[in-house]
Amino acid sequence: MATRILIVDDHPLTRGALTALLEQHDFSVVGEAAGGEEAIDVARELQPDLILLDLSMPGIGGLGALPFLREAAPGCEVVMLTASIAEENLLAAIRAGAAGYLLKTEPPERIVEFLRGAADGEAALSGSIARRLLEQVRDGRDADAWVPDSIASALSARELEVLLLLDEHLSTDQIAARLFISEHTVRSHVKSLMRKLGVSSRRQALEALGAARG
Repeated sequence: MATRILIVDDHPLTRGALTALLEQHDFSVVGEAAGGEEAIDVARELQPDLILLDLSMPGIGGLGALPFLREAAPGCEVVMLTASIAEENLLAAIRAGAAGYLLKTEPPERIVEFLRGAADGEAALSGSIARRLLEQVRDGRDADAWVPDSIASALSARELEVLLLLDEHLSTDQIAARLFISEHTVRSHVKSLMRKLGVSSRRQALEALGAARG
């Protein structure tokens, strides 16, 4: 089934270009919005799989709308698409729960690639921003202390996030609520991270994390 996308940008030409691009690559653009307030209403009605959200818009901008979009469509991932390279905007977006932060200067094929990854629970970050930065900012932790390189290099951003929440002794339903995803998706991530770590249980996955931390 095609990933259902809501495009939020105040420029009609940008929305049109993105719609044409994404529909050429088997995405389904189910709606558009020209601002944050409209986007919240549309997201609540359509429940898309993915929201592509501009940062700077009249009225409620992307950063202001982001937490409300997460509430309006809990099963949806939100990816920022912006011209801003300001670090404070990047950090604010990730803290608010964005699954990615893409620059409008990215080639179209890279935007498509990033969005496919985001729909599968991967981090979508332009430039040289490492995957572990996403986890560091979201959790307010020192990524080097909590996610050793041997673990970080083996797992996706979302798998790392799930592993760290398992390490906090959260249950499947608690992880789902924390990440705004379904319990089925949590189980899928757990199964995937266990396979990548070469273990057969959650306990063994946490033992592998502990061993890697030394």
